[in-house]
Amino acid sequence: MAESWDDLRIFLAVARGESLSAAGRVLRMDPATVGRRVARLEQSMGAPLFAKSAQGYALTEAGTRLIAHAEAAEQAFSLASEAVRGRSEGLSGQIRIGAPDGCANFLLPQVCARISEANPDLEVQIVALPRVVNLSRREADMAIAVSPPTAGRLLVQKITDYRLHLAASADYLASSAPIRSREDLRHHRLVGYIPDMIFDKELDYLSDLGVARVPLASNSVSVQFHWLRQGAGLGIVHDFALPAAPGLKLVLTHEVSLIRSFYLVRHADDRRLERMNRFAEALTHGMRSELARLEGLAGG
Repeated sequence: MAESWDDLRIFLAVARGESLSAAGRVLRMDPATVGRRVARLEQSMGAPLFAKSAQGYALTEAGTRLIAHAEAAEQAFSLASEAVRGRSEGLSGQIRIGAPDGCANFLLPQVCARISEANPDLEVQIVALPRVVNLSRREADMAIAVSPPTAGRLLVQKITDYRLHLAASADYLASSAPIRSREDLRHHRLVGYIPDMIFDKELDYLSDLGVARVPLASNSVSVQFHWLRQGAGLGIVHDFALPAAPGLKLVLTHEVSLIRSFYLVRHADDRRLERMNRFAEALTHGMRSELARLEGLAGG
């Protein structure tokens, strides 16, 4: 039995994607070819690695035993590649970041654009998801979170705090009842998250204000933001997003002022990869600087 790294690479892609088509997209291979390679590996190993069903490919007991060894081989290959390339002045290759869509829409683009400009051989991908990014399935190389995870073999680093306030368009405020206290909010059309789709308790802003009903709701911060810009209602906005919508005005700034945090979450084994460490350092520094700049503009 002499499995190559390429065999294990395909095995990992199927295990993480739970289907041949998902693995094929990651590997840039035809799903039928992926299926043949998996069958060949299973024959070589002398045991089925996946249980196939209409729902997809699930790891068998043998596959579960193999996964840790395959991930160790993946890490060893990454370390070997880095050692062969040696330290260079610029970063290269592909790095994928998962982030909640508020951060992904209004903060990461300019930060990552600057990192890309300084590293022409680097490919940066931002995955904007209204849920927690699953690093164990390698949905991303690292993730931005609003709550530090407590399970799994992960590196967790606090990046910075950020602020949020109530806001509405000038047109909405001019045509609606005055807002002088929290009690006045019941006379207004609120914009916010779909209550049963809030994926992190830190995002449940409106319940903290005693709001039980959200007439305009979306699981996307971007959708909420555009509703507010269009004068559809009143809602919680990231201060760092306000410079993108100069028509929005803050409301009840003293009574309603929220502070949340961003955390950088990485695979524990990646602490040994200089490339990932250097990118994480650049990302963290860039996010802190850009957030301070944008919040300064919002406050000014």
